[in-house]
Amino acid sequence: MHTSLAIRERDSSRLRKFNRNSNVSRLVYKCPRAVVVDRSVQRNLKKPLPRTNITSNTTPISNLGINIPEMAPKTSDYLNIKSINECVVATEYAVRGEIVSIAQEMAKVIDAKGKDSGYPFEKIVWCNIGNPHILGQKPITYFRQVLALCEYPALLENPAISQIFPSDVIERANLILKNIPGGVGAYSESAGAFIVRKLVAEAVQRRDGVFCDPDNLFMTDGASPAVHYMMDLLLREDSNDGLMVPIPQYPLYSATLTLYGGHLVPYHLNESSGWSLDVDVLRKNLYAAREKGVCVRGLVVINPGNPTGQCLSDKNIVDIVHFCYDEGLVLIADEVYQTNIYVDDKDFNSFRSVAHREGLLEKLPVVSLHSISKGFVGECGRRGGYMEVTGFPNDVKEQIIKLASINLCPNLSGQICCALMMNPPKEGEPSYELYASERDAILGSLRRRAQVLVSGLRKLEGVTCNDAEGALYAFPCIKLPAQAVAEAKRIGKQPDWLYSREMLDATGIVVVPGSGFGQEDGTYHFRTTFLPSEGDIGSVVDLLSVFHAKFLTKYGGL
Repeated sequence: MHTSLAIRERDSSRLRKFNRNSNVSRLVYKCPRAVVVDRSVQRNLKKPLPRTNITSNTTPISNLGINIPEMAPKTSDYLNIKSINECVVATEYAVRGEIVSIAQEMAKVIDAKGKDSGYPFEKIVWCNIGNPHILGQKPITYFRQVLALCEYPALLENPAISQIFPSDVIERANLILKNIPGGVGAYSESAGAFIVRKLVAEAVQRRDGVFCDPDNLFMTDGASPAVHYMMDLLLREDSNDGLMVPIPQYPLYSATLTLYGGHLVPYHLNESSGWSLDVDVLRKNLYAAREKGVCVRGLVVINPGNPTGQCLSDKNIVDIVHFCYDEGLVLIADEVYQTNIYVDDKDFNSFRSVAHREGLLEKLPVVSLHSISKGFVGECGRRGGYMEVTGFPNDVKEQIIKLASINLCPNLSGQICCALMMNPPKEGEPSYELYASERDAILGSLRRRAQVLVSGLRKLEGVTCNDAEGALYAFPCIKLPAQAVAEAKRIGKQPDWLYSREMLDATGIVVVPGSGFGQEDGTYHFRTTFLPSEGDIGSVVDLLSVFHAKFLTKYGGL
């Protein structure tokens, strides 16, 4: 007697049958996320299996009524692109998308063959992502010195230690190691080592003039895990939940919404007025989403903006805080570029400080994100950051702790670097002058490079570009020839993808198509960093200019 195993998921309309009469599984519907074996088979599985001898092509398991074929199915029959989580397949992350993969293969060829690579350039220029150190930015000495002692505490026992490291570096390393049992190789608390959270909380309080509770802080491996925590927390299973996200946006948000099965409710920033945020647009889009049955759980704001580089005014922040309070939304404030502001008439104001000023800090759920990857620190590979949650009920915070505990703890090196970023040397301490000079040199250079890049882009035919007020990027709008748009359609790509790909082929410069961030229909953009050194940024602009002119000519002009 031959039978089948019926494997069912929560939704009984989706079914996979595993036919044991053949050597392969037959996929009837998409593979479910969670499965249970059919109950009649489940009962039989509880019985002990009898001892059997292999005497034929199949091994009878009489109490199950199943014949096991001699040949096992091929891996590709049951593990393939159609049998894995469809949300993973649907997720896209443009910052490290197809063009970046092509550039990585080019880089391998250049490394292997040098000038004989066959490309019309000698190196790849990575302008696709805010990764400062790969483009030559030097680490902050104070941070690396303290980290060195924390990583190798035996150095502290060296009699000559005071001749190698400044006294404030030694003092800070001793403080940290004294309060982290086992050092950086041991697990810390899941929310992060208490000494680190205490130091970060003190720094946040100094910055904002508002008390910060260390128990509201969760150290993370960069800001990205905090976004995953919020998606996991807010997007309920089998619901129609969503988040409001700016367009253009950092693709982490669209990617994680897709991954967790949530709805992206877009609100478009106004490019013609410097990528400003209009609360009336927020309200209109919120109500439209609700009419479609979407339960909007929160609002994401990126300030300074990525990829747009705008800095929100204080009035704008006040309006957003009241909008979220009035509409019952969790406010997720991505503030990882808070030290990257290059215009004199704008300052960074955290959303938590404005919420406090408006009397709403304990009434409105606010999530504040920060990271060591950006600013003038640029320690991207060290993976450090934090999330502060205010206005959250205690029982909800306990669920965040549960999510953090599943990952055991964030890495200690990143935690310590985050504490150092928030608590640098103070004026009068031995390391202060070097720290201040390194910080000011990096930020001053970034401001100059932003101006060179934006100025150069504005000189290109059919290109407009808002000022890069903050962050690390320019996001120019490019008018493309009709023939280029048609060619992109022919090959099944977006027009700005075609432009970005041909730029890579011609110059070795890697940028990200604007379609990966979202944009108004009928407009085309690309995002580029201004992280190449001051010695290189001029040549990057020159290469872009030559390429742009040839591209327009190739496709019939504007």
